[in-house]
Amino acid sequence: MAYVITDACLDIMDRSCLTQCPVDCIRQGERMLYINPDDCIDCGACEAVCPQSAIFFDEELPAAQAAYRKVNAEFFAGDATTDHPTVAALPRRS
Repeated sequence: MAYVITDACLDIMDRSCLTQCPVDCIRQGERMLYINPDDCIDCGACEAVCPQSAIFFDEELPAAQAAYRKVNAEFFAGDATTDHPTVAALPRRS
């Protein structure tokens, strides 16, 4: 299991989680942050500091956000800098 960043991070990217992660498993895309599920140690440090409440433990991920489990994992299968196509297709927040 791992933590998952959801669309509440989209176009906001507070980045507080980046400094709290002890294993440096969070990366920044163009519009949101992503957690590498293979490197996450399930410590919860990122979730505790996210002001957007965008981070959930995998087993507690709301059903409406379940697609972000795959989005986070697939981001790291690519170049880990370009947003996942699902994220890139979403309208920008004003």
